[in-house]
Amino acid sequence: MTILLAGCGDLGTEAGLRFAAAGHRVVGWRRSPEKLPAAIEGVAADLSGTDLPVIPADTTAVVIAVAADSPTEAAYRAAYVDGLAHVLDAIERDGVTPRRVLFVSSTAVYGDAAGGRVDESTTAVPGGFSGRILREAEDLLVSRLHGTGSAAVVLRLGGIYGPGRTRLIDQVRSGTAVIPDEPRFTNRIHRDDAAAAMVHLVSMAADPAPVYVGVDNDPAELGDVLRFLATELGYPEPPAGPAGEARGGNKRCSNALLRSTGFQFAYPTFREGYREVLARTGVRHP
Repeated sequence: MTILLAGCGDLGTEAGLRFAAAGHRVVGWRRSPEKLPAAIEGVAADLSGTDLPVIPADTTAVVIAVAADSPTEAAYRAAYVDGLAHVLDAIERDGVTPRRVLFVSSTAVYGDAAGGRVDESTTAVPGGFSGRILREAEDLLVSRLHGTGSAAVVLRLGGIYGPGRTRLIDQVRSGTAVIPDEPRFTNRIHRDDAAAAMVHLVSMAADPAPVYVGVDNDPAELGDVLRFLATELGYPEPPAGPAGEARGGNKRCSNALLRSTGFQFAYPTFREGYREVLARTGVRHP
């Protein structure tokens, strides 16, 4: 099985290593392929352009895991809509029919649910440009692959944390963390579990559903996460107060559909996940 990773940053690279460990040939498209580990065949590619490399004829799955260069509407459109379109154009150009095409999206497509529960059956009503553009990209994927013989699969990830993704830890350590004065639910997933979910959905024998929500088992209140981190780090509990606009909206996302496929989380809640991050980074009490 040959796996093409169109977009091979931190998350894509971790998924690629897992594909390779399972015995697959992995080809990674990246602007700087020399940065990829040896287990991934790096190929120079800029998804913002139309002149993409030839896709291996025996490619059985394509994983599109891109990231915007900056948090602007133009950058999001260039990465998620234009980049996706260019990959789909290359698939069509080369006459390749992968069994599955997985697009990594975000729970941002749901916007704010006022603390309510959200799953794959919930109508996506994005609240900002990031969610709107990702939702547009999802629709593009489905429409372009309809009738081609390739299954379109969308994985909507919550907030990714893990190695190099330590925003909340940094806030607690710097004293800038604020516990919201009103309850605010957050949804997250450890980087390693996100990569494992990508591999699982591409590799599983059963036909996948068109959309999966990728979050851990605990849609926790932000205040609970910050208190936990403060305790683990040996810092005082952060103060409560106005915490500004919620990055991902106030909602509780369910991972029941993903778990029903047999997927098991290495880090089922933020507690196990952040303890792993703290142990890996060697963070000590002040």
